[in-house]
Amino acid sequence: MKSIDPITAPSTSTNPIRTAIQEAIADNRVILFMKGTPEMPQCGFSRRTVSALQALDATFAAVDVLPDPRIRQELSALSNWPTIPQLFVDGELIGGCDIVTEMYESGELAQVLGVEDTGDGAPALHMPEESVGGLQIENRLG
Repeated sequence: MKSIDPITAPSTSTNPIRTAIQEAIADNRVILFMKGTPEMPQCGFSRRTVSALQALDATFAAVDVLPDPRIRQELSALSNWPTIPQLFVDGELIGGCDIVTEMYESGELAQVLGVEDTGDGAPALHMPEESVGGLQIENRLG
């Protein structure tokens, strides 16, 4: 898993947060905008989505949308998707938790990600509450 610090867009941009989100999506083949971090998701939907990605040993970048409400607002306006988490692969929105989970269960997520499907079934909803690696993802989108 790769964690990122999105780079703030140049001050000449009319919307630096939106520009930074677009750059983060363009710069990372697989990126998850979520509540919390992969090590400590802050909602069950984010936890379930991370679990699906981790069950496939997928490499992905993650951005915590909680520190600044403008990130979530601009992301939803950009993607035309109202809920979090949002998974993007190759610059395209895959969807939120329900879609990612369905794709995981059918094997389609492994195909989209280009990873081997282990066939272990649906990801567990529960992950340990303590931080696994002390990694803190920082948003510098605004």
